[in-house]
Amino acid sequence: MQCHYCDDEAAYGAEKDGITVGLCDRHFRERLEELADSEELAAIREQIDLDSTD
Repeated sequence: MQCHYCDDEAAYGAEKDGITVGLCDRHFRERLEELADSEELAAIREQIDLDSTD
């Protein structure tokens, strides 16, 4: 499988709703960094923190 973003061989495959997208090491790491800084992840972290103190 080829990386979704470049011509490199995919090292990882992400699947959702029956569609698989390949990512090379470099683009996998870039996507993880983007997700780590996302507002969505911050909201999930906040919910987990709130739930764990109850």
